Amino acid sequence: MVALAAILAPRSSANMVAAPTFSDAAGIHVESVTRLSARQYNVTVLSRALGRPVDVRILVPADYDRQPTRLPVLYLFHGTSGRASDWVHSGDAERATDGLPLIVVMPDAGFNGNGGGWFTNWVNTTTVLGASQWETFHVGQLIPWVDANLRTIGTREGRGIAGLSQGGFGSTTYAARHPDLFVSAASFSGAPDVDYNPIVAAGATAVIEATAVGLDGVAPGAMFGSRATNEINWQGHDPATLVTNLRAVDLWLFTATGAPGPYDPVAPNPGAAGIESLTHGSTISFVQRAQQLGVPVHLHDYTYGTHTWPYWARDLREYLGPLMNTFAHPPAPPVAVSYQSIDESWSHWGWSVAIRRSAVQQFSQLSAARRDGFTISGTGTASVTTPAFYPPGSVSSVTIANTLGRNVTIAVADATGRLHLTVPLGLDLPAVGSVAVMGIPSAPATGAGTTVRIAPA
Repeated sequence: MVALAAILAPRSSANMVAAPTFSDAAGIHVESVTRLSARQYNVTVLSRALGRPVDVRILVPADYDRQPTRLPVLYLFHGTSGRASDWVHSGDAERATDGLPLIVVMPDAGFNGNGGGWFTNWVNTTTVLGASQWETFHVGQLIPWVDANLRTIGTREGRGIAGLSQGGFGSTTYAARHPDLFVSAASFSGAPDVDYNPIVAAGATAVIEATAVGLDGVAPGAMFGSRATNEINWQGHDPATLVTNLRAVDLWLFTATGAPGPYDPVAPNPGAAGIESLTHGSTISFVQRAQQLGVPVHLHDYTYGTHTWPYWARDLREYLGPLMNTFAHPPAPPVAVSYQSIDESWSHWGWSVAIRRSAVQQFSQLSAARRDGFTISGTGTASVTTPAFYPPGSVSSVTIANTLGRNVTIAVADATGRLHLTVPLGLDLPAVGSVAVMGIPSAPATGAGTTVRIAPA
């Protein structure tokens, strides 16, 4: 882990480095680069995941070219109908981060200021907006592209993620689906519950589908799919449903009720008040869910404030101090890993799971995974690859037990020290994963599951 003290280490002319340059990497093609100030760059990029150019606004420290050490990164998202430049033009991000040893990356989350993509790989890839695979672009491509082009701390300990409104959903869904990538996450007037609470889910559905139809010009259901047929996909991207994935993430939520506050004009703004009231309900619902399950969160409910930029600029200023402190003293990764997902395959915290089952999307969960074993629940058969815990070539005794019985087998660690295990789960019943109701998971992510114990042979 790299502490902030190392970031602030004295400089030497012998190891001074050049100003940033930007080139193709990780599936991203650089179309143009514009240096807007000593600290600010706008990079126009193209990716197959999106199919059309988007902008990435980047802030680096003023002395970036004289710092030999690697720097942490904050990924900072705009809201609905926003652009990559919003946080600089309206959120005072350049001044707020002045003097900090921090890189700030502010990508587009929509095309040309339209309603935005809601931070997911769209179910419908044939709309007029093309593939719209936003999660692939932001998480699978942008992060490694930034690490390839800038002197970053290329691990979880050096990454934070934050956003406002729709971007607050983005920061929390990405952190919940990829908790091993971010040490800290923040939502400013965001929507961290779009499914778990049925009342909140009804409002979220109306807002998301209105964004699709009214602002993006596509059919309802293009993003997450229809609630009637794709409810499992909504749940699998809902931060409140996935809240236990966030135990290892330092999580901050800023919200107000929509009542006029110190930054509001005398004349009321009913729209800004109403939207803030909706995001307040989503945020409080998320916090209640987190508290019920013992997931720590930092809630700043300042009551008086509307859905407007002065509050989000203040949120950012207030978040930066705790964020830099977390970068300076990052928490250790979890000793025992627990993670739930609807995906057929995933890799987090060094564990990789691929499940063979009839349903494309269905909840499964890895629980209390560590060197001596784990529990996994779901249906079908799971192929589990452990982290590099074991001496290469060493032999382990593996005991697999569930309601169907108990089996003892032998596994040999590969050349990297990993075990590759085949684990039977519950009965593969497609209907279990195809029916869901808002607020009720289509298949429980917890349960008896299959327990695997690993010991030296």
